[in-house]
Amino acid sequence: MNRICPECGEEYKGRLDKKFCSASCRANHHNRKTAEERSYQRKINNILKHNRNVLAELNPDGKANVRKDRLIDRGFKFRYFTNEYTTRNGKLYRFCYDYGYQVENPEGEWVFLIKRQEYVE
Repeated sequence: MNRICPECGEEYKGRLDKKFCSASCRANHHNRKTAEERSYQRKINNILKHNRNVLAELNPDGKANVRKDRLIDRGFKFRYFTNEYTTRNGKLYRFCYDYGYQVENPEGEWVFLIKRQEYVE
């Protein structure tokens, strides 16, 4: 029984449960499928890494106050962060991995930057 390979479109013969004409077609098919599925995840991870690098660049000493404009000018995206932490005083910090920030108020010009010193699960 002849079948058509879903990857290259060639006709092939073989066992009834065989789906591809060759191992390379099978690998190509699965690699492409995985790449398409992970494209969105890769895009978000790149944004998070960029945000972290911006925070690290503007906060070399572990604590800093910077104007919100400086973050925005460097391409920082406030919608993307890895986790949140609320202090006992009710201040909300958002983190991009080990670097965090706290916006004084929604329309505030200043952002307080910190670096997490220890790993917290």
